[in-house]
Amino acid sequence: MNWTKEIFLSKVKLMEGFLKSSETEIVKSEIAKQIYAVSHLVGSFQLRSGRISNEYFDKYQFEADPILLNAVVRQMITLIPSDIEVLAGLELGGISIVTLLSHYSGLPTAFVRKEAKKYGTSRLAEGVEINHRKVLIVEDVVTSGGQIIISANQLRQLGAQIDYAICVIDREESAVDKLLAEGITLFSLLKRSDFPN
Repeated sequence: MNWTKEIFLSKVKLMEGFLKSSETEIVKSEIAKQIYAVSHLVGSFQLRSGRISNEYFDKYQFEADPILLNAVVRQMITLIPSDIEVLAGLELGGISIVTLLSHYSGLPTAFVRKEAKKYGTSRLAEGVEINHRKVLIVEDVVTSGGQIIISANQLRQLGAQIDYAICVIDREESAVDKLLAEGITLFSLLKRSDFPN
């Protein structure tokens, strides 16, 4: 193979890579628009803090739309670290997402409660065994990362190795730094800055 042909082929590969990344960005941009369209509500809403807001982001609206949820999850597949053995979806918002992620990735799933149920198996994590396995926490929307930290600590006590979490939307309210302080790297499909102000 001569030098000119090698340069040409490397440029073709570079262009193919660029086109793929551009297509991904276009798809993510379209997903962000659709999520905002179905989830952004205007009215009078009391927030968890007690404050009243004239707008609200109802994450369950995009999770309840099977076509939009499917598009979201298909984009998230590429964010799963290669050494993950188990996906762990957090109650309630992470459950629909982790179920589809498991379907498309072929990875087994654990469903994580906010607290262990007080009857039956009395388990915190239902589904596949997590002890001595590399577990990826799956959440829908992350604000401060508080629930991920709580759940990660509980799952670690059960023997899970947790180094990563993944979410659909990072609200960019300090979760990345707080999770890093706990030894958890957060991957997100979208950030708050991807949506209109």
